[in-house]
Amino acid sequence: MKDPIGPDGRLLREDERQTPLGSFLRRFRLDELPQLWNVLVGDMALVGPRPLVEADLAALPDGGRERARIRPGLTGWAQVNGGQILGPREKYALDLWYLRHASFTLDLRILWLTLVMVVRGERVNEVEVRRALAALEPTGAPA
Repeated sequence: MKDPIGPDGRLLREDERQTPLGSFLRRFRLDELPQLWNVLVGDMALVGPRPLVEADLAALPDGGRERARIRPGLTGWAQVNGGQILGPREKYALDLWYLRHASFTLDLRILWLTLVMVVRGERVNEVEVRRALAALEPTGAPA
């Protein structure tokens, strides 16, 4: 990454700070490869909710307790249905939907969709996001 302050003294956006190499690594998710070590030692799974920082966990309705019932993963349902494009509420809803529907078949689907996402780029799957948000609400309707 480059300096956070531009030559004109203006604070630069993250995308303005990335070097071409950094952009390449991020675009193809190669910056995630070191986390394979965490999978090998058992701290993470290949598929599961992405780890969150403490501040993000504290902002979740239940402090992230339900979401933390399973190991975090390198990729997950929220990542293949919008990833960084999604807001925190959508990611939370997709993570909980995954938690409640986890299966070997779903994990295989997520791994496949992860490969597709790396090639095509991130795109929001509105159908899955709406379904996950609806499942969050007791009435079935998103707030």
